Amino acid sequence: MQKKLILAVDDAAITLSRIVDTLQNDYEVVTANSGPRALKFLEKQKPDLILLDIKMSPMDGLKTLKEIRSITNRSDIPVIMLTGMEDKKSVLDCAKLGICDYVLKPFAEEDLLSRIRRVFESGGMALGQGFIK
Repeated sequence: MQKKLILAVDDAAITLSRIVDTLQNDYEVVTANSGPRALKFLEKQKPDLILLDIKMSPMDGLKTLKEIRSITNRSDIPVIMLTGMEDKKSVLDCAKLGICDYVLKPFAEEDLLSRIRRVFESGGMALGQGFIK
């Protein structure tokens, strides 16, 4: 069975490294260190899931997510926000764009794995259709 492909997008190399270490046994993981690089990757491939940070430059995660949602044949990709931003406005802004979950950094490895499995088992339900906080 082919491993599911996950695109991890974060401008912090240490976070990307930790994500790869956590997921590499169960999933194929590709990383992008910016929103524009993630969008470039999406021109060529369609991952099964995207892990996306909010606070990045030059394009933040919300803008990146809006761009992803506007791409034909890519708008349905499940997205989990993986971020240090825990204010209600950030959560609600992401929810409006149809994310599947919102995980705070620093993340517990087993928690992240569990949430990813849950997204795949649910068929990529959007926030509000089974969001777990």
